[in-house]
Amino acid sequence: MDIYTFSQHCLDTYGEKLYKLSLDAGFSCPNRRSRTEGGCAFCAGGSGFFSVSELDAAKRQVADKFKGKRYIAYFQSYTNTYAPAEELRQLYTPILQREDIAALAIGTRPDCLPPETVALLGALSEIKPLYIELGLQTASDQTAEAFGRGYPTSLFAETVKSLKRYPNIHIVAHIMIGLPGEGKRELLETVKTVNEAEIDGVKFHLLHILKGTPYEKLYHEGKIRPLSLEEYGELLIAALKALKTGTVVHRFTGDGPKALLIAPLWSGDKKRVLNYLNKKIHEV
Repeated sequence: MDIYTFSQHCLDTYGEKLYKLSLDAGFSCPNRRSRTEGGCAFCAGGSGFFSVSELDAAKRQVADKFKGKRYIAYFQSYTNTYAPAEELRQLYTPILQREDIAALAIGTRPDCLPPETVALLGALSEIKPLYIELGLQTASDQTAEAFGRGYPTSLFAETVKSLKRYPNIHIVAHIMIGLPGEGKRELLETVKTVNEAEIDGVKFHLLHILKGTPYEKLYHEGKIRPLSLEEYGELLIAALKALKTGTVVHRFTGDGPKALLIAPLWSGDKKRVLNYLNKKIHEV
């Protein structure tokens, strides 16, 4: 199977391999409230479990495994446009002006991108390229309402359209495989939605059951069955086959923090998982 990986995209776009520095700017999230008001049922506290707050500290953290000269500053934890536009300008502009930063990646949500923030991102993208990552997870509003996403899929499409006015903004959609009640049909519908929106890249994630989340309770009650590695591989391949040609695949799966991971335990062996998935993909 011919897949356009993020590594290849970096070589084609920047002429070199780049490493993402996972950063935490201290932002919150509109869903980070009491569970009676909402919030994603799978979330144990944002996605950037391995993030640090200072860029040079992040560089030191990866110094043993990356010897390149330039990086992508990746604001991963929580919702990184959940602040006034001027505050975001003051945060992101100095980072984009650094010679060791080739691009900026920002994890956020469609409901945290008002017109003034989109305009700011457009202006920032004139300094260096931006990767705006949107936590879609699923195109099913029914599934999304069940886990508490907090916005309709129609808003995702509208937000992508507004961001696409700026050629130096690359839009990345997050897709979660294994959500309760979803199988191959629902996954392919999500891929279709992403294709129709003409996004630039995708990140695939496995549903993890993490301590302290509503899904932990449902798992112990037998109401959620995590996927096996083989099931995940089959669904991933189906999604990759359906993905529009030229879409950059940033990630085949994600790994949760081992201290919080309840299931599936196979996902804790990242090297084994990636080796298995790569083998299965190259067999197709």
